[in-house]
Amino acid sequence: HVQLVESGGGSVQTGGSLTLSCVASGYTYTEYCMAWFREVPGKEREAVAAIHTGLGRAHYAASVLGRFTVSQDAAKNTVYLQMNDLKFEDTAMYMCAARRGGDCSYGPLDKYQYDYWGRGTQVTVS
Repeated sequence: HVQLVESGGGSVQTGGSLTLSCVASGYTYTEYCMAWFREVPGKEREAVAAIHTGLGRAHYAASVLGRFTVSQDAAKNTVYLQMNDLKFEDTAMYMCAARRGGDCSYGPLDKYQYDYWGRGTQVTVS
């Protein structure tokens, strides 16, 4: 079965940086698309970034473009989210997601395309 485990969250000052990790297991890593989403209580879950694990192609939400970078270490079945210049509005529960990647270019930032989710790691910017 598919399991996704996030780590790396914590508290950081505005302008600071954090790197999140998502370790995947239970499936062939390179056959899936991976993504990061975030949510705040009372607000709808929103996309942050996604990566085509086979090609390494990345996609970003406009709100984080230029500040966040998604990357991977396929040998470790791990996706990373490097977050720089953090802002108050980046405070959220960050969740890792996965789906079979027949065509990862289709809806990479669409939360409804993803079937598997981690439990999340909290990022608080103050």
